Amino acid sequence: MTPEEIVGRLNEHFPQAGLDNRVDKDHAVTVAPVDRLEELFRELRDDSEFRFDLFMDITAVDWLERDPRFDVVYHLYSTVHNHRLRIKVMVSENKPVPSASGVWVVADPMEREVWDMYGIKFSGHPNLTRLLLYEEFKGHPLRKDYPYDKRQPILEETWPSRDKQVRVDDRNIHRP
Repeated sequence: MTPEEIVGRLNEHFPQAGLDNRVDKDHAVTVAPVDRLEELFRELRDDSEFRFDLFMDITAVDWLERDPRFDVVYHLYSTVHNHRLRIKVMVSENKPVPSASGVWVVADPMEREVWDMYGIKFSGHPNLTRLLLYEEFKGHPLRKDYPYDKRQPILEETWPSRDKQVRVDDRNIHRP
């Protein structure tokens, strides 16, 4: 399907869903309300017309001065029909987004990355913990209000564990 056909089919399939469907830069894009997201995901995956069976990516955009502050952006692909869809969801700072990991398992680490970098929570996520940063890290570094010169707590070296660690300094090894 062409992006225009996808937008037309979305309008036919979800007339009451409150979707804002359009073609932007030759891509089918829909702006969806956060409360209809899980239902929309399942329908887009299971409906034979769409068959978006590949969850490609999720990211976020921080619009510091706007309310709602964040856009969560999903990229879906149909390996059956060879078409793509971008879904945008506008969310406030403290409102959780339904997790897509129940529909596409591969969404699990991607949602953890968005949580780690932006602090956007995903309700129903099986393991929403930090992925890229250590647990003691304070804040979410891709937020626009994150201070670029913020100092983080210093952690003791824990890898490899101290009881198995070999210190080169104690072995009197000469290095030129």
